[in-house]
Amino acid sequence: MGNQVLLACGMAAGPLFTVAYLLQGASRVGYRPFRHPVSSLAFGRAGWVQTVNFLLAGLLSLVFAVGLWRVGPSRWGALLIGAWAVGLLGAGAFRTDPVSGYPPGTPDQLQRHTRAGALHDLLSLIGFLALAMACFVFALSNSFWWTIYSIVSGVLFATTMALASAAFDQHQRWVDLGGLIQRISLTIGWTWQMLLAVRLLRT
Repeated sequence: MGNQVLLACGMAAGPLFTVAYLLQGASRVGYRPFRHPVSSLAFGRAGWVQTVNFLLAGLLSLVFAVGLWRVGPSRWGALLIGAWAVGLLGAGAFRTDPVSGYPPGTPDQLQRHTRAGALHDLLSLIGFLALAMACFVFALSNSFWWTIYSIVSGVLFATTMALASAAFDQHQRWVDLGGLIQRISLTIGWTWQMLLAVRLLRT
């Protein structure tokens, strides 16, 4: 497989993932996109769609990491994108626990995590941290504006993910906006990955 194809997978992963979860969130009864996390779309009869969405995004990002390993400019950056991809695959392999009252009839927060839910959270956290770190690693560039953009993206991605986590932990100030904050964070992260792929495809 050519390097151009591998890099193009990194460009496609984010838009496909985003369109899929937006369409699902708009059609689910009882699901509130501003409040509920993307991972909660894995519940219900149509939950397999979000599971596939995680797995496809993870596979595309993993292929992208292989392309980064081949073309550079950073082997460490490629490994971090690979860790982000593994986090996405783990999020698909292990379903999250109910949170913030979804699915309907469940408590806002379980007293104890299930094993699958704990693994989902752990692998997702590893993936989020890896993507934030990748922003800083790939910020090392001859382009001033790319450096600034990558640093700002890394800071904003990490900050919004932390706020979303607080919301899903039922912090009263943020709980009703957890889903929105998470979507902002994902958009920041996916946009950065897409533009990194575009930048490398042009060189």
